[in-house]
Amino acid sequence: MLNSTMQSEVEAAQEPLIQSSDLVCRVAQHIKAKFALECSGHDWHHINRVWKLARQIRTQEGANQEIVELGALVHDIADWKFHDGDDTVGPRVAERLLTEEGASANLIEQVVEIVATISYKGAGVTTAMKSLEGQCVQDADRLDAIGAIGIARCFAYGGHAGRLMYDPDEPPEMHATAEAYKASKGHSLNHFYEKLFLLKDRMNTKTGKTMAEKRHRYMEQYVAQFLKEWNV
Repeated sequence: MLNSTMQSEVEAAQEPLIQSSDLVCRVAQHIKAKFALECSGHDWHHINRVWKLARQIRTQEGANQEIVELGALVHDIADWKFHDGDDTVGPRVAERLLTEEGASANLIEQVVEIVATISYKGAGVTTAMKSLEGQCVQDADRLDAIGAIGIARCFAYGGHAGRLMYDPDEPPEMHATAEAYKASKGHSLNHFYEKLFLLKDRMNTKTGKTMAEKRHRYMEQYVAQFLKEWNV
C-alpha cells in the first residue's frame, strides 16, 4: 500500500482519468525513499517534477505512458556526477530495480536506454534519444534544469560540489568532449553558458520547445541582472 503522501504525489503526476500502473507506483515509492535526503538539487522533488513534466509532454506527443513514467522516475537513479564520472552505473542500477519489481525484458530495455542516453555531456557532444519516450523524458529533465528552478539547482549543486559562485577571470569553456565536460570544475555562472543557455535549442519535441521558451528568457534576464549587480 502507498502512504497518503505518496498517493497524493502519484495523483498529482497523472493526467485526468489516466492511472499510473502498479509498477510505476512501486518504483516511485522506492525512488522517493532513496532520494528523500539528497541536497544537491537532484533530490526526490526534482525527480517528481520531471515525472510530472514528462507526463505533460508525452500526452501532447503521443508517447507510451509507462515507458515515459518509468524513464522519468529512474533517470537520476545513479547519476555519473556522484559516481566518479562513471555513466554506466545508472543504467545498471535502473535495470536491477526494474528487474526486482517484475518489469518485462522489453520494458526494461527501453527504460535503460533512456537512462543511458539522457545526460548532457558537453556543448560539442550529441546526446540524441532514439525513442519518442526518451525524448519526452530528456525534455522534461532539461526543462527542470532551466528557468527559476534551474537557477536554484545550478547554485545548489555548485555549493554541494565546492564550486565558486562566480569568478570573472575564468571564462566559459565549450567542452568538445564528454571527458572534458566531466572533468570541468568551473564556477556556477559558467554553467549557464556551457549548458543551460544551450538547452532551449536542444529540446526534442515541439511541446518541450514551447515550454522552454519562457524559462530560457527568465534565465537570460537573471544572468544579466546578476552581472549588473556584480559589477557595481
